[in-house]
Amino acid sequence: MLPTLILIFILTPIIELFLLIELGKLIGTWNIIIIVVVTGVLGAMLAKSQGLSVLRDMQMDLMRGILPTDRLFDGALVLIGGVLLITPGVLTDLLGFALLIPLTRKWIKKILKGWLKRKIRYGEVQMHRYEW
Repeated sequence: MLPTLILIFILTPIIELFLLIELGKLIGTWNIIIIVVVTGVLGAMLAKSQGLSVLRDMQMDLMRGILPTDRLFDGALVLIGGVLLITPGVLTDLLGFALLIPLTRKWIKKILKGWLKRKIRYGEVQMHRYEW
Protein backbone atom coordinates (compact mmCIF):
# COMPACT_ATOMS: atom_id res chain seq x y z
CA MET A 1 0.00 0.00 0.00
CA LEU A 2 2.77 2.44 0.90
CA PRO A 3 4.61 2.08 -2.43
CA THR A 4 1.32 2.76 -4.24
CA LEU A 5 0.73 5.93 -2.21
CA ILE A 6 4.28 7.13 -2.84
CA LEU A 7 3.83 6.52 -6.56
CA ILE A 8 0.53 8.43 -6.55
CA PHE A 9 2.06 11.40 -4.69
CA ILE A 10 4.96 11.53 -7.14
CA LEU A 11 3.10 10.94 -10.41
CA THR A 12 0.01 13.06 -9.75
CA PRO A 13 1.81 16.44 -9.56
CA ILE A 14 3.91 15.57 -12.61
CA ILE A 15 0.83 14.65 -14.67
CA GLU A 16 -1.10 17.69 -13.39
CA LEU A 17 1.76 20.05 -14.24
CA PHE A 18 2.05 18.55 -17.71
CA LEU A 19 -1.70 18.93 -18.31
CA LEU A 20 -1.73 22.52 -17.03
CA ILE A 21 1.18 23.46 -19.32
CA GLU A 22 -0.43 21.81 -22.35
CA LEU A 23 -3.82 23.39 -21.65
CA GLY A 24 -2.06 26.71 -21.12
CA LYS A 25 -0.61 26.42 -24.61
CA LEU A 26 -4.10 25.75 -26.01
CA ILE A 27 -6.22 28.30 -24.17
CA GLY A 28 -3.66 30.69 -22.68
CA THR A 29 -1.84 31.04 -19.40
CA TRP A 30 -4.26 33.54 -17.87
CA ASN A 31 -7.24 31.36 -18.70
CA ILE A 32 -5.61 28.44 -16.91
CA ILE A 33 -4.84 30.63 -13.89
CA ILE A 34 -8.46 31.81 -13.81
CA ILE A 35 -9.74 28.22 -14.10
CA VAL A 36 -7.48 27.06 -11.25
CA VAL A 37 -8.60 29.92 -8.98
CA VAL A 38 -12.31 29.54 -9.84
CA THR A 39 -12.32 25.77 -9.30
CA GLY A 40 -10.55 26.26 -5.98
CA VAL A 41 -13.13 28.81 -4.80
CA LEU A 42 -16.09 26.81 -6.15
CA GLY A 43 -14.66 23.67 -4.61
CA ALA A 44 -14.34 25.29 -1.20
CA MET A 45 -17.93 26.57 -1.39
CA LEU A 46 -19.29 23.23 -2.58
CA ALA A 47 -17.29 21.32 0.03
CA LYS A 48 -18.70 23.56 2.75
CA SER A 49 -22.31 23.17 1.62
CA GLN A 50 -22.02 19.41 1.08
CA GLY A 51 -20.14 18.99 4.34
CA LEU A 52 -22.89 20.81 6.23
CA SER A 53 -25.51 18.71 4.46
CA VAL A 54 -23.74 15.49 5.46
CA LEU A 55 -23.40 16.77 9.03
CA ARG A 56 -27.14 17.54 9.19
CA ASP A 57 -27.93 14.06 7.87
CA MET A 58 -25.64 12.52 10.49
CA GLN A 59 -27.39 14.46 13.25
CA MET A 60 -30.79 13.33 11.96
CA ASP A 61 -29.63 9.70 11.94
CA LEU A 62 -28.35 10.02 15.51
CA MET A 63 -31.63 11.59 16.66
CA ARG A 64 -33.46 8.61 15.14
CA GLY A 65 -31.12 6.23 16.95
CA ILE A 66 -29.42 5.10 13.73
CA LEU A 67 -25.65 4.72 13.59
CA PRO A 68 -24.58 7.11 10.77
CA THR A 69 -21.94 4.87 9.17
CA ASP A 70 -23.08 5.70 5.64
CA ARG A 71 -23.01 9.42 6.45
CA LEU A 72 -19.50 9.10 7.87
CA PHE A 73 -18.39 7.58 4.58
CA ASP A 74 -20.03 10.52 2.76
CA GLY A 75 -18.27 12.94 5.08
CA ALA A 76 -14.88 11.40 4.34
CA LEU A 77 -15.52 11.55 0.58
CA VAL A 78 -16.66 15.20 0.81
CA LEU A 79 -13.51 16.06 2.76
CA ILE A 80 -11.30 14.34 0.19
CA GLY A 81 -13.21 16.04 -2.64
CA GLY A 82 -12.70 19.45 -1.05
CA VAL A 83 -8.97 18.87 -0.64
CA LEU A 84 -8.69 17.71 -4.25
CA LEU A 85 -10.47 20.83 -5.52
CA ILE A 86 -8.22 23.15 -3.56
CA THR A 87 -5.22 21.37 -5.09
CA PRO A 88 -4.47 22.96 -8.48
CA GLY A 89 -4.85 20.61 -11.41
CA VAL A 90 -7.24 19.20 -13.96
CA LEU A 91 -7.46 15.59 -12.80
CA THR A 92 -7.72 16.50 -9.12
CA ASP A 93 -10.49 18.99 -9.97
CA LEU A 94 -12.46 16.37 -11.91
CA LEU A 95 -12.16 13.81 -9.13
CA GLY A 96 -12.87 16.46 -6.49
CA PHE A 97 -16.09 17.58 -8.19
CA ALA A 98 -17.10 13.94 -8.66
CA LEU A 99 -16.74 13.39 -4.91
CA LEU A 100 -18.73 16.51 -4.03
CA ILE A 101 -21.69 15.98 -6.35
CA PRO A 102 -24.14 13.67 -4.52
CA LEU A 103 -25.06 11.60 -7.59
CA THR A 104 -21.49 10.74 -8.58
CA ARG A 105 -20.42 10.44 -4.93
CA LYS A 106 -23.10 7.77 -4.46
CA TRP A 107 -21.67 5.78 -7.39
CA ILE A 108 -18.07 6.17 -6.17
CA LYS A 109 -19.13 5.24 -2.63
CA LYS A 110 -20.74 2.03 -3.89
CA ILE A 111 -17.52 1.04 -5.68
CA LEU A 112 -15.34 1.87 -2.65
CA LYS A 113 -17.62 -0.02 -0.26
CA GLY A 114 -17.43 -3.12 -2.46
CA TRP A 115 -13.65 -2.83 -2.61
CA LEU A 116 -13.39 -2.37 1.16
CA LYS A 117 -15.73 -5.32 1.87
CA ARG A 118 -13.59 -7.58 -0.33
CA LYS A 119 -10.44 -6.42 1.47
CA ILE A 120 -12.01 -7.13 4.86
CA ARG A 121 -13.41 -10.51 3.73
CA TYR A 122 -9.98 -11.69 2.57
CA GLY A 123 -8.24 -10.41 5.69
CA GLU A 124 -6.32 -7.66 3.94
CA VAL A 125 -7.72 -5.00 6.30
CA GLN A 126 -7.35 -5.30 10.04
CA MET A 127 -9.48 -3.40 12.50
CA HIS A 128 -8.03 -2.49 15.88
CA ARG A 129 -10.03 -1.37 18.86
CA TYR A 130 -8.38 1.16 21.09
CA GLU A 131 -9.61 2.11 24.52
CA TRP A 132 -8.76 5.40 26.15
